[in-house]
Amino acid sequence: MSRAAILLALLLGGCARPPSLAASGGGGIVSTNPCVDAVLIRILPPARIAAISHYSQDPSATSIPIAVAHRFRGIAGTAEEVIALHPDLVIASTYTPPATQAAYARAGLKTLLVGIPDSIAESQAQVTQIAEAAGAPMGGARINAEIDRAVARWSRKDSASPSALLYISGDLATGGSTLLNDMMTRVGFRNAAATYGLTHTGTLSAETIVTQPPAVVIASERAGRGTALRHRLLPRTPQAVFSRVLINCGGPTIPPALERLAAIRAGL
Repeated sequence: MSRAAILLALLLGGCARPPSLAASGGGGIVSTNPCVDAVLIRILPPARIAAISHYSQDPSATSIPIAVAHRFRGIAGTAEEVIALHPDLVIASTYTPPATQAAYARAGLKTLLVGIPDSIAESQAQVTQIAEAAGAPMGGARINAEIDRAVARWSRKDSASPSALLYISGDLATGGSTLLNDMMTRVGFRNAAATYGLTHTGTLSAETIVTQPPAVVIASERAGRGTALRHRLLPRTPQAVFSRVLINCGGPTIPPALERLAAIRAGL
């Protein structure tokens, strides 16, 4: 998926501060990135997480269970609210506005900025980076070991590579050189996006693909205008649902995402 498209997906998408942090007047780790949240909740005790992104508390943007997300303070990521928490570490997106980054620096906050991984290997490297910065390298190693096992289990290499289109939302389809593309090809699909001239993640309407439909259309929605139109214009093309929570992030989301994609591939 392109960086801009995943950022858009994230944008589509509080509990009280943990008592130990509130009592000390600060400390812990603040995350303003929902994909970082998904890693932190798996490698740290709750008391070490001062706040998570409010996107993780939005069903359309989260990669963690909503009930879990609501156990933590949710923040929008403004400089004022982050600085007020006096965290030991802020982990944010590389898309964080320069003015906000500068405010963190003036406040003396230690900050780690992470980008959007374009492959499984890049995602694993990012998990390691986050875990080491959080002081929990073994937790990151456990997540990466789970990813390695999932890749080994669900990878498929044979002569048949049916074409597939994966719609993130509406008419927004996944292009090449993305994490989702990497996962699709690992389980034995050929991403059909390039067939229609889509080299990066972008808009691809049902009318564009009707004369040469893929072997399967995969979408994050069971209902919606784009889904309804594809069902009407492509009545003979299998259509599968790939939950939005498997689309937003990599890291610990990769194993269930691979399993779901492999199940769709096996069902053809």
